[in-house]
Amino acid sequence: MGFTFGFSLFCCLLTGRDRDLNDLKEKMTSCETIGEGESTDGWEEEDEAEPEIGDGGDGGGVVFQGVPWGESTLSIACDVLLQFGNDMKLYAFKTTPRGYVYVRLDKLTNEYGCPSMEELESYSQEFKKRLDEVGELGKIPNNLALEVSSPGAERMVKVPDDLDRFKDKPMRVCYVDVESKCQEKDGVFMLDSMETESESCVWKLANVKENRDPESKGRPLSRKQKDWRLKVPFGMHKRVFLYLEY
Repeated sequence: MGFTFGFSLFCCLLTGRDRDLNDLKEKMTSCETIGEGESTDGWEEEDEAEPEIGDGGDGGGVVFQGVPWGESTLSIACDVLLQFGNDMKLYAFKTTPRGYVYVRLDKLTNEYGCPSMEELESYSQEFKKRLDEVGELGKIPNNLALEVSSPGAERMVKVPDDLDRFKDKPMRVCYVDVESKCQEKDGVFMLDSMETESESCVWKLANVKENRDPESKGRPLSRKQKDWRLKVPFGMHKRVFLYLEY
């Protein structure tokens, strides 16, 4: 079973919101998964289901899928992470019955939480080394495949835990309409405030192209749009993602 090191395209490329879009698109076309070791033609792709909080993938969290060596590999992953300082943490960890380990790292000092390609590669190499050492002792399978990546620049945001961290960024918010209590809606908003007593978020429209009048020729939001607010209880949020305007 091969060993591969993967990373999110935007994690590697996006260093600020003023990055030139054409330059970003050009680099995206040449940004490939970096592989090491044996051929990975039989690489097991992660499920492409809609992300959910705690799914061990895009939604973060830890998922072992019943493998007996899951907790041991997680412990090794956390030990290796200590070498990378206090600004790096585990965003997601997942193991599969076929012997694959998926890790997503979150860099707290990056505006989108994206480690550099060099940091991801360094962590991947050290983690794989430790897995091989423990595998030779027979404590875990000795042929585990590993993929290390970032949450991505359009990462899922936990409500309310992550909101203060990303409060200055536009977000794609999917929510259940409070009045109908069944209709799901979505929009691109900025966090206006959080009400701890009512456990609710107050959202305002983000100043992005999607929210502007197509006939306004690039003018900002109107006064009415700027004053508009949406109050959504924490539990009515279905999915929230960071939003990038292309």
